[in-house]
Amino acid sequence: MREFIIIGLLLIATTATFAAPPVDKSSEIIPILEQSQDGPNPDGSYSWNYATGNNIKANEKGSIVPSANNGDEGSIAVEGSYSYTDNDGTPFHVTYVAGENGFEPKGDHFPVRPEIPPAILRGLEWIANHPEEDKLQK
Repeated sequence: MREFIIIGLLLIATTATFAAPPVDKSSEIIPILEQSQDGPNPDGSYSWNYATGNNIKANEKGSIVPSANNGDEGSIAVEGSYSYTDNDGTPFHVTYVAGENGFEPKGDHFPVRPEIPPAILRGLEWIANHPEEDKLQK
């Protein structure tokens, strides 16, 4: 009987230890300053936006568009943006579209592809203009 009491007390102590996670008193509640949503509508369109107290803003709208790949079903076309400020105070702003070509974000902070060197462009042009010479080498 004493073993059952000891095991019971150990179970209660273990449960009490893990039952309540510690509270982080340093976390602040960030208010939502603005929020709206429209949809999803019967035609498949929707839109939403929000702004928070820590300078995060986001919006998106989407609709169903005819698709060459999906036949009668169509596909969804989305456009939107989001912005925020990092811990250093640097603002970031991203606009995007998404659809049959995938997700296409744009922002000043994204790296830019370097220009193709002129010699490579001339080589590609020469290859495109002389396909028969490529076949002779095979």
